[in-house]
Amino acid sequence: MTIHRVNTSEYDAQLEQKVARIRQAFANYTHLTPEVLPSPPIHYRLRAEFKIWRQQDRADYAMYHPGEYKKSFIIKEFTVGSEPINQLMPKLLQAINANALLRSRLFSVEFLTTLSGDALITLIYHKKLDEYWQTAARALQAQLKVSILGRSRRQKLVLDKDYVIEKLDINGKRYQYKQIEGSFTQPNGEICRAMICWAKSTCSAQSGDLLELYCGNGNFTIPLCEHFERVLATEISKVSVAAARENILANGISNLTLVRMSSEELTQAMDGVRSFRRLQEIDLGSYNFSTVLVDPPRAGLDANTCAMIARFPRILYISCNPETQLQNLATLSKTHRIERFALFDQFPYTEHVETGLLLVRN
Repeated sequence: MTIHRVNTSEYDAQLEQKVARIRQAFANYTHLTPEVLPSPPIHYRLRAEFKIWRQQDRADYAMYHPGEYKKSFIIKEFTVGSEPINQLMPKLLQAINANALLRSRLFSVEFLTTLSGDALITLIYHKKLDEYWQTAARALQAQLKVSILGRSRRQKLVLDKDYVIEKLDINGKRYQYKQIEGSFTQPNGEICRAMICWAKSTCSAQSGDLLELYCGNGNFTIPLCEHFERVLATEISKVSVAAARENILANGISNLTLVRMSSEELTQAMDGVRSFRRLQEIDLGSYNFSTVLVDPPRAGLDANTCAMIARFPRILYISCNPETQLQNLATLSKTHRIERFALFDQFPYTEHVETGLLLVRN
């Protein structure tokens, strides 16, 4: 058994190592020292997933050792998880161990929480979930005072809701986000808030229009709308697009148009290679794009999209993988220079680093 704690006294030194490594990696493109956005040293993860380890009639939370998928260890405390996760963990485990129906063939548990106090628990099974399970799960939901969702093969049973509502205070203004279970959300809430503030600071003196690729649920898009005349945003995930549309309405945004498209498709439309029915009511030529924002997956930007955004005066490039960002920078540096450089410590005590660049055309 393990109490999953971190040594907070090591945090500053580990962060300094990350800064040095990233500064060296980008040395061929900039002499700027990155602006460092540190994470809280504990309770920073808003999401967590645990395997359920069963011995005889008892269930426990378990995780795998890094790089050793088949070697799991039981945990009793998860200090990197948010405080609501740590509060819910023992209560849920006690309830599961007290109810054979809820415990039977339970495979894993997922927690989704927010800085504003909302929470959702997903119970994932290797069995069909029937009306008896639903009755027991509803009693559990009432006992814990938190929404419960059940999943199994080809089943998703929503007892109350399948989302949480996040509320972020940014520069004196509150933004509200619907975050749907199973869709992408930023795992570190305080870093998410800091990233939005940083992005806004790069656009505070801007005019013209904004194009955003990979907008997700509107995490960056919605707060940035106030800095531009019009915003056109694209996202390929149906779930994220649905959440983004609700978030646009919830935040009273009127200058944002959202289109469900991949970056590759939007690039084809911008280059005049293909026309799309989804764009038939949108006049791309009427936009006066001054800035493009990209926050791609770990694979980075494909060559055509990279070439397309190189035509923009300003590129705001947020990356969860500096290696592929550097690959794209080999192209973008031919036309643009780095004006702002940031490091976001999304996952403390790991090698993972996220970076932000503001690129301005030469």
